[in-house]
Amino acid sequence: MSEEYFALDPRTNLERMLAGDLYIADDPEIARKLRRAGMLAARYQAAYIEDPAAAQAILSELLGSVGDGTHVRPPLFVDYGSNITIGARTFVNYNLTALDVAAITIGDDCQIGPGVQLLTPTHPVAPQPRRDKLEAAKPITIGNNVWLGGGAVVLPGVTIGDNSVIGAGAVVTRDVPADVVAVGNPARPVRNL
Repeated sequence: MSEEYFALDPRTNLERMLAGDLYIADDPEIARKLRRAGMLAARYQAAYIEDPAAAQAILSELLGSVGDGTHVRPPLFVDYGSNITIGARTFVNYNLTALDVAAITIGDDCQIGPGVQLLTPTHPVAPQPRRDKLEAAKPITIGNNVWLGGGAVVLPGVTIGDNSVIGAGAVVTRDVPADVVAVGNPARPVRNL
C-alpha cells in the first residue's frame, strides 16, 4: 500500500519521518534506531543503582543532549532518544515516556513528575491511511523552569512557556503561555503566576 502514497517521493521512510512528513515505520534504519534506544534505555536502568557515573554516560549516549546537573530516574521510555534534549538542572521522575519521532526539547530547571508522557507522533484521522500505518510527528517544546505534574500528557506540536505549571493528570492539547498554571483535560490556564 505504501507505494501509492509515496510514488512520487524518492525519500526513505526515515527521511520522511525526520522531515515531519507522513511515513511508514518499516524502514530498516528506523528499526535499527529503535533497537539501539531500547538497549541503551535498558542499560541505563541497570546501571542507575549500580554505577551512577556509568549510568550518566549511557544517558548522554542515549539522548541528543543532557545539561549539567540534570537527573533522570529510570525507567525511561523513548522511541529514539537522539531527538530529545534536556537542559541543565532538570529533574525527571520515574516512568517518563518521551516518544521522540520529532524533536522534544526540555529546558533548564524543569521538574517532570512521574508517569509524564510527551507524545510527538500523530496518525491520520481518516480510517484507510491509518489502517495503512501512516504516521507523522510534531515537535514538543517545554520552556525553562516548567513543572509538569505527575501523569501529565503533552500532545504533538505543543509548546509550554517558561515558568508554567501543568497540573497532575492534565492533557495538554495546545500551547500554554509562560507564567501560568494550567489544569484539566484539555488543559486550560486557570491562573497567572
